[in-house]
Amino acid sequence: MKDLLADLLAKLRSFLERVGAMTRFFGQLLWLSPGALLRFRLIVEQVYNAGALSLVIIMTCGLFVGMVLGLQGHDLLQRFGSEDSLGTGAALALLKELGPVITALLFAGRAGTALASELGLMRATDQLSAMEIMAVDPMRRVVVPRFLGGAISMPLLTGVFIMVGLFGVQLVGVQLLGVDQGQFWSQMRGAVELDDIYEGLIKGVVFGIACSLIAVFEGYNAQPTAEGVGRATTRTVVISAVVTLVLDYILTALML
Repeated sequence: MKDLLADLLAKLRSFLERVGAMTRFFGQLLWLSPGALLRFRLIVEQVYNAGALSLVIIMTCGLFVGMVLGLQGHDLLQRFGSEDSLGTGAALALLKELGPVITALLFAGRAGTALASELGLMRATDQLSAMEIMAVDPMRRVVVPRFLGGAISMPLLTGVFIMVGLFGVQLVGVQLLGVDQGQFWSQMRGAVELDDIYEGLIKGVVFGIACSLIAVFEGYNAQPTAEGVGRATTRTVVISAVVTLVLDYILTALML
């Protein structure tokens, strides 16, 4: 019993130490971010790497999520004779929940792992140490542009996911299942408010900051071995997914 309690306390202490280290790391990123904006080319390059290269998977998943949402939503609403409200229900579901959350999970799986593994390999091959020897701050030159690129890309990818998802709902609901196109769009336009759009945008920004922070933190602090880089990449995906769902609940509770 004593050994179990000691083990739990040790794990709790390790967890709190890691949370504190990540908080301090986030503070450093915020402090260095204004100066990094002067190197606009580096940020644009990272937006391309984290955002543009993720467009294919985001658009593909958005289309099929929208199509499934159209099928399930039509089947459910048909039981109550209100299938014309398919556009409203799908739009609100994509804007407030499915769009930001699924985009964050895909972003963590594609761009987050790329950021973590890239920084981890730079640590393992002593590239970061070489920068420090040459009086080049790796935080300014390498880490901050990647963090900002990921944080900027995430809301944009969320918007793309939502738009493609709505197209998928319209494709199934209107073209295949025969929902009236005028009712589909008019009810959506009448029910969706700016607050709903702002809620999705805020979630996209928060999730982008969280996923990018976790990715660069795990990669920058990875053990300089092949196994250490692999573990950092795995932790990036797992922690990002859990944090995304926790933040989703917190933000939803605050914005209701």
